[in-house]
Amino acid sequence: MEYKNLGKSGLKVSRLSLGSWLTFGKQIGNNIASDLMDLAYDKGVNFFDNAEIYAKGESERVMGEILSKRDWRRDSYIVSSKAFFGEGGELPTQKGLSRKHLVEACDAALKRLKLDYLDLYYCHRPDKETPISETVWTMHNLIQQGKILYWGTSEWSAQEIMEAHMVAERYNLIGPTMEQPQYNMLHRDKVEVEYDQIYKTVGLGTTIWSPLGSGILTGKYNDGMAESTRLSMDGMEWLKDKSLVEENLEKVRKLTVLANEIGTTMPKLAIAWCLKNENVSTAILGASKVSQLEETLTAIDDVQLLTTEVMEKIDGILDNEPFRPAF
Repeated sequence: MEYKNLGKSGLKVSRLSLGSWLTFGKQIGNNIASDLMDLAYDKGVNFFDNAEIYAKGESERVMGEILSKRDWRRDSYIVSSKAFFGEGGELPTQKGLSRKHLVEACDAALKRLKLDYLDLYYCHRPDKETPISETVWTMHNLIQQGKILYWGTSEWSAQEIMEAHMVAERYNLIGPTMEQPQYNMLHRDKVEVEYDQIYKTVGLGTTIWSPLGSGILTGKYNDGMAESTRLSMDGMEWLKDKSLVEENLEKVRKLTVLANEIGTTMPKLAIAWCLKNENVSTAILGASKVSQLEETLTAIDDVQLLTTEVMEKIDGILDNEPFRPAF
């Protein structure tokens, strides 16, 4: 395993990490979740990603139960939670980025995860109804209280991230360290272009999610709809309709051929491609089977296969290289 500083911070995260969205407490049994965490940790993964909304809190309970039964030193791993959507409640105070919800969500996450502190705590989405200053102050206070060590954002715009840093600078507070955006071969603009300047100005770290494009980039859908996958789960119709389109499938079929030619698999090619981007601190992997994680954890070894020539071939197939304006 390789490790990289999370943005400008001194925290080193494994280049590959394990996430629990749609799996822990929902798609897979607790025994499989336990096996996945054991495998990841044994292979050098030190970051486990979670959120209050995942399985309406059950994902954190499952992960917390697993962690409580391990003899892993607390200083050897990193755990995150994210707040915004709540854990299923519909009342106004049960969601968002107000001081009330962030504090209560943090306390609830610590209880579910059976931890004394969160290493990383994210604002899961921007909140248009809460002043950014209130959110920044709250996160700063949670760090001072020892409940969290670093805070960040997820799916915020570059403007919103910079507004948070401006508030932090104005009041001498701790600003966000990392952003958790979607990034993969089919979803490139935000990571490659929109954030380009803030990597340089504030040293933004990224913990990217969906490196396999919700499974599209594994190649499992090349010949039609696969069963028992996340796109076949109830409530995921929106993601299926958005992702499972012929244009994407045709690209993946061609990429699968290329992967075979260079001696790898489609899932490993997709993940290695993400890691090739120096601004990706860590790529969060998801898995419903141990065999899947065993394969994807070796993707880091295939980054070396992505020569300039191979990357040009990939860009030719994708035909979606973002427009980069001249500054």
